[in-house]
Amino acid sequence: MKAIILAAGTASRLRPLTSNTPKCLLKVGQRTLLGRSMDALIAAGIHEFVIVTGYLHEQIETFVRQTYGESISVCFIHNKDFETTNNIYSLWLARPEADGEEVLLLDSDLLYDGEIVKRILQDSHDNVLTLIRHELGEEEMKVVMDSDGSITEICKTCSPALAAGESLGIERMGKAYTTALYKELDVMMNREHLENKFYELAFQRLIAEGHTFSVLDVTDLFSCELDTVEDFENAKERIPAHLF
Repeated sequence: MKAIILAAGTASRLRPLTSNTPKCLLKVGQRTLLGRSMDALIAAGIHEFVIVTGYLHEQIETFVRQTYGESISVCFIHNKDFETTNNIYSLWLARPEADGEEVLLLDSDLLYDGEIVKRILQDSHDNVLTLIRHELGEEEMKVVMDSDGSITEICKTCSPALAAGESLGIERMGKAYTTALYKELDVMMNREHLENKFYELAFQRLIAEGHTFSVLDVTDLFSCELDTVEDFENAKERIPAHLF
């Protein structure tokens, strides 16, 4: 299985922290966000990485090479249009490495307990999306499920009252799913030019075609949003001592 890590964004809401540093290389404690994720993935048995970069990409490439060297296999893909596109386009650029493959898709800027990775890899389903339950507003990527626990809707505009929780930003996909995903992305990118959308729009469209995720609730494990400078300050207070 490959880990696809999306790390192209500018994270403008985090300036000045990100004025000269990509968000995924910001530190909580002594470790960067990207390093924390990669360490968790390696500990869970994943050694093949595809990292889609954009903003300050040289720093990310240098960090990964200097930190992990030959211990992993890594393919860097540069999204040169990172300033005008969203994460759906970065995912599209990963097609040569991910289409028809078993992958674990992650946003690069997550702060979370590495046990989450172990749980998603141990899950018996081919396609799994991690979910956290908390009070929801307009900004969260909300998840609505049916009585069988499969996702019926995933978007920011879903009604908070109907949603089971928020998508954490870690998804496991089997070969059949990634094949269907890139077929859909081909249409979205080359015909409809939806490069500036969130990749969850593709997930939503695939539901109508019979492709969906089972849900893994990881609310009991630590995770934290890091969208603002205040979020980073709060994270330093909230992170459990064993993860610091």
